[in-house]
Amino acid sequence: MSKNAKIAAGGVAAGLFLLIWLPWWAAFLIIVGVPAAAYLTLDPSQRRRLRRVTRKELGR
Repeated sequence: MSKNAKIAAGGVAAGLFLLIWLPWWAAFLIIVGVPAAAYLTLDPSQRRRLRRVTRKELGR
């Protein structure tokens, strides 16, 4: 199992755990809010690099 697959599996497990133990709206806020907050903490050059890499991986 690759490193990215392990991270994805852990994210899915954490999401399911949150959905079971918290109300659905609280789990949704955590699942959406944590990546959004992490993106907003990047400085503009890091955001540009992240968007460029994402577009390249999509084959654009």
